[in-house]
Amino acid sequence: MKLSGKTAFVTGARGGIGRAIVARFLREGAVVHAADLPGSGPDGAQEDGSRFVGVDVASEADVAAAMAEVRERSGKLDVLVNAAGIELEKTIEDTTLEEWNRSFAVNVTGTFLTCKHALPLLRAAVAGAGDGETTASVVNFGSYDGFLADPGLAAYCATKGAVHALTRAMACDHGPEGVRVNAVCPGYIDTPMLQSFFDGAGSGGDGRSIEQLQDAVRGVHPTRRYGTPTDIANLVNWLASDEAAYASGQLWVLDGGMSAQAQQMRL
Repeated sequence: MKLSGKTAFVTGARGGIGRAIVARFLREGAVVHAADLPGSGPDGAQEDGSRFVGVDVASEADVAAAMAEVRERSGKLDVLVNAAGIELEKTIEDTTLEEWNRSFAVNVTGTFLTCKHALPLLRAAVAGAGDGETTASVVNFGSYDGFLADPGLAAYCATKGAVHALTRAMACDHGPEGVRVNAVCPGYIDTPMLQSFFDGAGSGGDGRSIEQLQDAVRGVHPTRRYGTPTDIANLVNWLASDEAAYASGQLWVLDGGMSAQAQQMRL
């Protein structure tokens, strides 16, 4: 088991991707603190073996309290995964300031706060190993939308570009302390967020049926499918493990080859 003896903290743990990461980490032997919005699950020990923690990642008080709980229970943190995120289907002209600020509060400030308050625990995991080789791992969530832009997702694209830059900066600042920082950048993944995109009246609407939209999305991928939460969890699991000890400061695009091709050649 790749994560035996390690303690992990996963935000967005009740979402499609977050659930898959929590399940994979548990199978790999980790102690998992599964964090999501208060009220999205009963606090404390769960049937799957994880421990649910109610956290609004945009609240510094919530994040600080959650990390204090990790310190009390485990004394260290080996792996931090920032999977919490929201998507807004609007152009900037239609986006209110409140919506813009909320998008950045969850996707960017939330990542900042969890990393900030987790760093002492991540350092403790490295120091506790005492071998000079063990590293702690932070996995942030960017998106292929941080490189390329889907129509009608202006705020979302902006937040993911910010997460990409923050990931690189953290990798440079904290690599000498034994803390690795990477970002996973998914493309289209079969989650409730993707379903909301298909149902939406913005870039996912376009007057077509959901079935037509799904077929169109599959068709722009060289693999002819969109991804699954398990696909993402597999990559996150590797980045969290000691097998990825030399991987840091990278933006790992997982999109079925979609961004590798020139889309205009499909016309």
